Amino acid sequence: MTLRVITEQEFQAHIDQAKSQLFEQSPEMASLLKKRGYEVTILGYEVEGDLKVSAILFSTPIAGGLHMELHNGPICTDETYLQDFYKGLQHFAKKMQAIELKVKPYQSLQEFDTNGNPTTDINHTIIDQLTSIGYHHQGLHVGYSTGDWYYIKDLTGLTQENLFQSFSKKGKPLIKKAKTFGISIRKLERDQLALFQKITVATSDRRDFNDKPLEYYEYLYDSFGDKAEFLVASLNFKNYLDNLAREQEGLSGKIDQLQVDLLQNPTSEKKQNQLRELKSQYETFEIRKEEARNMIEKYGQQDVPLCASLFVYLKKEAYYLNSGSYPEFNKFYAPAILQEHVMLEAIKRGCQSYNFLGISGHFDGSDGVLRFKQNFNGYIKRTPGVFMYYPNPLKHSLIQVVKKVLGRY
Repeated sequence: MTLRVITEQEFQAHIDQAKSQLFEQSPEMASLLKKRGYEVTILGYEVEGDLKVSAILFSTPIAGGLHMELHNGPICTDETYLQDFYKGLQHFAKKMQAIELKVKPYQSLQEFDTNGNPTTDINHTIIDQLTSIGYHHQGLHVGYSTGDWYYIKDLTGLTQENLFQSFSKKGKPLIKKAKTFGISIRKLERDQLALFQKITVATSDRRDFNDKPLEYYEYLYDSFGDKAEFLVASLNFKNYLDNLAREQEGLSGKIDQLQVDLLQNPTSEKKQNQLRELKSQYETFEIRKEEARNMIEKYGQQDVPLCASLFVYLKKEAYYLNSGSYPEFNKFYAPAILQEHVMLEAIKRGCQSYNFLGISGHFDGSDGVLRFKQNFNGYIKRTPGVFMYYPNPLKHSLIQVVKKVLGRY
């Protein structure tokens, strides 16, 4: 039984044998981390020549030594050897003179249905395994900053023909409505990523979180290649106005026919109700047409970006990474169009699941991001959080005291 450095090819071969992974444990992510300046090592725990556990470990210098991190892994084909793997990590960290080792497992602590009702018991095994050999659990938390809560849609058994039927009762009309606007989707090339970042920056400023720099998106584009899609949903308001006019004209014909029918049968309550409903829809079209004219006056007749999202496709799973939108265009529901697009593409590529990534873990109705993702009818996975190991605890404690004294804590 040996913990050793393995190649990216060996790592990928092990991933192919595993049931699950997160995109952060992939050769593409190793490439991205290297481009960002991290020291990257891929480790594998081997038993009689067979890899059982593997993971990307990245490090960066800090006061007193190295900060080493295993993020959202490891890849595992036999959980029997997980504890041995984590022991091996401790020895490796000591050998590399790390001051701290941070481990964030991607194993499931508990699963929930789309509404947050538990569907499994809490799995204490991973917490017990790590704390019993000297890792310090940082606790179980809720909130976006923890990154411990994931919303996932199972794609097994779904096709491009029946995907729509798998959406929730609220999700189906949302997608139908979004498709009436004439929204177009296009994939950005590397030299167009500034447009993507312009949209995500506007969103981060509005929601008070830090966006990634353009350089990060360029590195990701280079590292993931055709496995990554930077998509923009746009609308041409002149085309939108023309579509509204055509739809309203069709509605006008139905109104005229109903009025003729009522001349022949003026007491028909059913037709009177239908006429009132169609006239109400007709007035709604008038309002929408006026809004479209205002948009044309403001933006002209070019395609106008409404929102943008970044997706990654790996063999087993597709991922929803980053996104941004302009609230002025919320009424067009463009993000919903992008979500259906990526799921259709994921099915086409043979992915077994689609990971929407983060939610807060609050199920009281306060999480607007969760409400949006619930339209697509998935389930929720909670991971066990962060564990810290200090190869030289005395040295680490001394450094923390010095930081506190210097006001750098």
